[in-house]
Amino acid sequence: MKTIQTGDQNLIKQINKSVVFKLIEEKGPVSRAHISKSTGLNKATVSTMVAELINDSFVYEITSDQSSGGRKPVMLYFNNHAGYTIGIDLGVNYILGVLTDLKGNIIGEINRDLHDIEFDYVIENLTSVIELLLKKAPESTYGVVGISIGVPGNVDKEDTILFAPNLKWKQVDLKQVMEDRFHIPTTIENEANAGSHGERLYGAGKNVPNLIYVSIGVGIGTGIIINHNLYTGASGISGEMGHFTIEANGKKCSCGSRGCWELYASESALFIDAKTHDLLNDENEIDLGYLISEAQMGNTDVLQMLNKLGENIGIGLTNIINIFNPEIIVIGNRIAQFENWIANPIDHVLEERLSTYHNENTEIRFSKLGKRSSAIGAATFSTSKFLSDKRLYIG
Repeated sequence: MKTIQTGDQNLIKQINKSVVFKLIEEKGPVSRAHISKSTGLNKATVSTMVAELINDSFVYEITSDQSSGGRKPVMLYFNNHAGYTIGIDLGVNYILGVLTDLKGNIIGEINRDLHDIEFDYVIENLTSVIELLLKKAPESTYGVVGISIGVPGNVDKEDTILFAPNLKWKQVDLKQVMEDRFHIPTTIENEANAGSHGERLYGAGKNVPNLIYVSIGVGIGTGIIINHNLYTGASGISGEMGHFTIEANGKKCSCGSRGCWELYASESALFIDAKTHDLLNDENEIDLGYLISEAQMGNTDVLQMLNKLGENIGIGLTNIINIFNPEIIVIGNRIAQFENWIANPIDHVLEERLSTYHNENTEIRFSKLGKRSSAIGAATFSTSKFLSDKRLYIG
């Protein structure tokens, strides 16, 4: 009889361990007996796998208060404080950073405005935010296990920023810059992809297999989830729907094209419109908080601007729905704060422009994670990489 090779035995052990870990991570608190019954693994195997996970600090156990008359069962929990991750949403005019545990719970948060897009200035502020978040990390077995940064631009599969038009960056190896500085594994991802990941795991798209996340900030980016998986395209740069052409001979865009959707339906478009209406706050600046305050007070100019913005957003969403037929579209990033004023004009445009079949089968939702979607989603990429050997699933 031919014997099983050691490599095969190790693979089987790794698969069994990942099955046990997945059940504890997703269903904990659970007992060893429950794991054995649910997975079909014998009790000895379960006990061995659990002992290794406890030894590695990924699982801990406590005695349950519940008992059916015999010995109280020992319950197993995923130790989400074994390590921490940092997620960064790098915007054109802001940095939002979060420190999360291994379940995505926010432990610390830092917001910082950016007043320039010059590379050294942005890097100085980015490293400062990360340093402050590192100081917020509690003591743990593995410390901060990864840094992930969502950026508003094209990122290839090697984590190189190919082009970030609104930052005016080309061919930037931000991953190497950060790893040289912090000596922590770093992931660079498109911010809309990160946002879609965050909303799918923890927000408005939780448990939804097919969704499009539309990130509306200074520009517009989209993250595409198909059958629970992030779709990034052949070279990793899918989702640039902010550069749909909605006006053939329209305004010149920083991407090189004309009439791009984001020129008419973004934070930048809103600010340009506000300036034409001479809407300045007391500091002679325009900011979203000021416009929200004016909208709440019934400023007719602001209400008309937001209605126009909602209609322009709806035009782009019409294209997305016709192409992808998603179950839901989640609108996120900073423009989502204007939900009360843009939701109805968006709906009106969709009713006018979509077939009944498309309109009835796609739901428009606004982000549950708010401005944190991309930062939280980014952090989960580092968590997934850190736990990848514990999550070896063979389908």
